[in-house]
Amino acid sequence: MEFSIKASAPEKQAGACVVVGVFESRKLSPAAEALDKSAQGRLRALLRSGDMEGKLGSARLLYGVPGVAAERVLLIGLGREKDFGVTEFRDAARAALRAVQDTGADEAYFHFSDLPVAGRDAAWKVQQLALAADEIGYRFDRMKSRKGDPRPLQKISIAATSRHDAAAMERGLLEGRAIAAGVSLARDLGNLPGNVCTPTYLAEAAVKLGREWKLRVEVLEQKDIEKLGMGALLSVARGSRQPPKFVVLHYTGAGKKDRPVCLVGKGITFDTGGISIKPAAEMDEMKFDMCGAASVLGTLRAVAELKLRLNVVGLIPTTENMPGGNATKPGDIVTSFSGQTVEILNTDAEGRLILCDALTYAERFEPQAVVDIATLTGACVVALGKVCSGLFSNKDSLARELLAAGDESWDRAWRLPLWEDYQEQLKSNFADFANIGGRAGGAITAACFLARFTRKYDWAHLDIAGTAWKTGKEKGATGRPVPLLTTFLLKRAKK
Repeated sequence: MEFSIKASAPEKQAGACVVVGVFESRKLSPAAEALDKSAQGRLRALLRSGDMEGKLGSARLLYGVPGVAAERVLLIGLGREKDFGVTEFRDAARAALRAVQDTGADEAYFHFSDLPVAGRDAAWKVQQLALAADEIGYRFDRMKSRKGDPRPLQKISIAATSRHDAAAMERGLLEGRAIAAGVSLARDLGNLPGNVCTPTYLAEAAVKLGREWKLRVEVLEQKDIEKLGMGALLSVARGSRQPPKFVVLHYTGAGKKDRPVCLVGKGITFDTGGISIKPAAEMDEMKFDMCGAASVLGTLRAVAELKLRLNVVGLIPTTENMPGGNATKPGDIVTSFSGQTVEILNTDAEGRLILCDALTYAERFEPQAVVDIATLTGACVVALGKVCSGLFSNKDSLARELLAAGDESWDRAWRLPLWEDYQEQLKSNFADFANIGGRAGGAITAACFLARFTRKYDWAHLDIAGTAWKTGKEKGATGRPVPLLTTFLLKRAKK
């Protein structure tokens, strides 16, 4: 998709389609007002007739409007003006993009930067348009014998209302396109089946990303992992014929002595639950259990494209979780990389086992902050649904940064407690602690488990079990939380 920022009156913009907004009260957006004036009241007459009521997401396509240079005028409903905000802007943008796709137009000229969104500037509006265009245009057909027809919409121009806005909008467009590319990479990796996206494939994808964006990449093989003593990670890998990998990526955008931010992504390329096997229904969706790892790769791609002035380290422990004659059994006790012992009461609580060794490995970088990202618990889906990710942190200021980044990118998170009271549930009679704490507060006790390995640095945990993919008719990876993470790093780089 080609994007550009242009300053031109809507009625003078020649091309396939010009897109403007209409509120429910029959109030036209400023750009729609200009079109109506040039068309001698054609738009207002349409509203008075009741053919366009302005309901949020509704669309009306007009051809050959007098006084307008474009072939088509697309009116998009914005809902009630008093209610118009972030959600309504995003919904209207998606409705507009879908409607333009349906027209068959190869280009569209959007006048959305003049829409009033409290607390959001023109750069944000452009960023969201770029992300929405990528989301609407995305398709995953690489595993199909017949590919879908190419999308007709190839070019989007976004109207700037002033020179000052144009400069800000160019910045927003740069950020939006980089984030969108990172989201697409994460979605592609997540949507691949488990027989293709194995730990080896995921490691190769990281190496390829490193070549393309000048990242330093190390891939630790099973013998290296064994030598380090990552017993928790190895315990999960024991039942699989696929060898585990531990991937380390380095992005250097600041001085060598500058402490990095570490991103740690759970990379279970398929999760059967191991000996504590999952029910058959929807087990196919466990190919998405590596979406945390995919989000780390997607974020690093965005960071590299934006050339952020900070250092970032990506850590990806990756393996399958399979049953088998050599698989870890409930009741087994393993020694983690930290030296702490863990009684494995449920082999389906495997994500925390591979993450804990990676979190210990992160200590060697003396990081300014560590954020792990994982499709960790069904309990988080029960608590928060599929709207927002669960956030846990041992540092209030870090939690505030991530929450703010989620609000700005509209890739939201909600903070849950990490109180010591919950640690009681992880007690074990036979090891330092167990890998589960019972059904009550399952997302919290999982985070409490990870917290035992993060005493030496500022740390946050994002449980993306509810947000990493969609089910049903729209089944597929979402690429979240790449927007949240990239926005967080953008803000850190500007400090």
